[in-house]
Amino acid sequence: MDATLYNAGKMSEFVPAFQVRSPLTGDTFQCRFSHIHNGIAPRHSDTIDARFFVEGRRVIVGLAHTAFVAFRERAGRDLTDREASYLAAAFLAERLEQSDEHPILHVSHDDVLRLIAKLEIQ
Repeated sequence: MDATLYNAGKMSEFVPAFQVRSPLTGDTFQCRFSHIHNGIAPRHSDTIDARFFVEGRRVIVGLAHTAFVAFRERAGRDLTDREASYLAAAFLAERLEQSDEHPILHVSHDDVLRLIAKLEIQ
């Protein structure tokens, strides 16, 4: 990504629906993004939570908030909700490729920063 992904449009449309195929099992997962919110209140975690539906089942991807702080210190700006949604979708896709299906996925500080670099968010 060369530019900031701004929060334009409906939140539920930040990330288009996508499919993930697991090379391990051959299963194909239908994924739909729902919304993003701060995980501190509902789950008592220091995360930014992105909610998806995978094959109709709710999945929460919790992004470590400390990585958002590190990004702000380095880049001089906050990550947008849309950018956070893309980070969560990328992590979810990685896990589903490994057939790692869980209702809550925690993304570590280091993994959030790795995904920021992978998606070229600056």
